[in-house]
Amino acid sequence: MSPTSARVAIVTGGSRGIGRGIVLALAGAGYDVVVNYARNAAAATAVGEQVEAAGRQALLVPADISAAADRDRLVAATVDHFGRIDLLVNNAGIAPEVRADLLEAGEESFDRLIDVNLKGPYFLTQLVSRTMIDQLARGVITAGKIVIVSSISAYTASVNRGDYCVAKAGLAMTAQLYAARLAEHGINVYEIRPGIVATDMTGPVRAKYDDLILNQGLTPIRRWGQPEDVGRAVVAVATDLLPFSTGQVLDVDGGFHLRTL
Repeated sequence: MSPTSARVAIVTGGSRGIGRGIVLALAGAGYDVVVNYARNAAAATAVGEQVEAAGRQALLVPADISAAADRDRLVAATVDHFGRIDLLVNNAGIAPEVRADLLEAGEESFDRLIDVNLKGPYFLTQLVSRTMIDQLARGVITAGKIVIVSSISAYTASVNRGDYCVAKAGLAMTAQLYAARLAEHGINVYEIRPGIVATDMTGPVRAKYDDLILNQGLTPIRRWGQPEDVGRAVVAVATDLLPFSTGQVLDVDGGFHLRTL
């Protein structure tokens, strides 16, 4: 396909949950979107249809971002189809299959979470950064932006899912590293740090957090976060509302990060 004049975003894990909210928000802001997904082709097809209903193009690319060959294929498919990459949103992530006490947890879960939640985004960002630098030099794009979706678990200790917390803490540093390295090339990097968001991942603990949020005031804003809340934060970055910020953490957590007396 010939290159598009519209800006193009890659969203990893874009078929469900927070990723779906981001994809639809970007389509509403005028972006064509590459919807990456791991397994759920039906969900990816559905969100792709919604992108097209909004008047934008969607490209669906199945890829396991923990695998180098799949990362290469994802970027190559994007460039082949659209001719450009203006925005990368590292959103894909998994939860532990079993929440295990820190003193009992094994290496298999740790390795899998580090592979998907940290190594994958780290090296996908490297690959996309090189592509953006080349496209900036050739005038294909005028600015590049990278978003890393982390979690309040980057700084909140959950001793029954240490692997998840360590991976998210690593993502926070990944954002800082790439922000420092890429600023000279005109590529800004942002960490978006969601709190407790209503998705498939949080479904099994819905009752617990209903009580903590609504009755006990775990978050000053007493409601669940929604995927659309994260999508709006990504759109703020995507539409150039934060041009003099890089390495910035955007908390989308209902105020969870506040320390109060």
